[in-house]
Amino acid sequence: MNDTYCELCFRPAATRVHDGCKQKIRENLDQLPGLYAALADALQPTRSGDSGRASSGRTAPIPCNLEALDLRARGGIEGVLATWAADLCEREQWQLPQYGTIEAAVDGYADLLRRNLDMICDEHPAVREFAAEIRQIVGQASRLTTGEKPARRIPVQCGCGTVLRITIDTPGARCPGCETQYGHAEVLQLPMAERAAA
Repeated sequence: MNDTYCELCFRPAATRVHDGCKQKIRENLDQLPGLYAALADALQPTRSGDSGRASSGRTAPIPCNLEALDLRARGGIEGVLATWAADLCEREQWQLPQYGTIEAAVDGYADLLRRNLDMICDEHPAVREFAAEIRQIVGQASRLTTGEKPARRIPVQCGCGTVLRITIDTPGARCPGCETQYGHAEVLQLPMAERAAA
């Protein structure tokens, strides 16, 4: 167990995961059932400049937003939560709860993970991947329900020459080239990568 740096933000910490980082995971888990329900309204695609009729030679548009449909279908939000809940139950030798509907599964698995979040943060070897997947699915669902565009990725360059793609919210990054670990502030201070010549 690393008692020097937080597993998620890579800042100095007395515990494996900072209280603030743990709270952010809890908030994300809290949001998922509501986001799942709100995605029902996001199923209708937006029509910018579309009269609703297909012009000759073009097929009619798909009558729903496929990204929202994917998140609401089995394997979307439910799949992410079910995978982590199954992993937790297998590790602890618990019976994985079964739910009749996708919505009930989203509610139940989010609650199971939230109730066991202290243990996940203290003991789970893949806590960083868990936090990242939950954050990613919340971000994707939030963008669909609010119409917000995804955060722009900025290419920065590690001292070894490897290009990392980060956002302003990136908690930290590990360079795949030299394995250097950067915290939030450090990764934001890396120089911008030069654009490759066309």
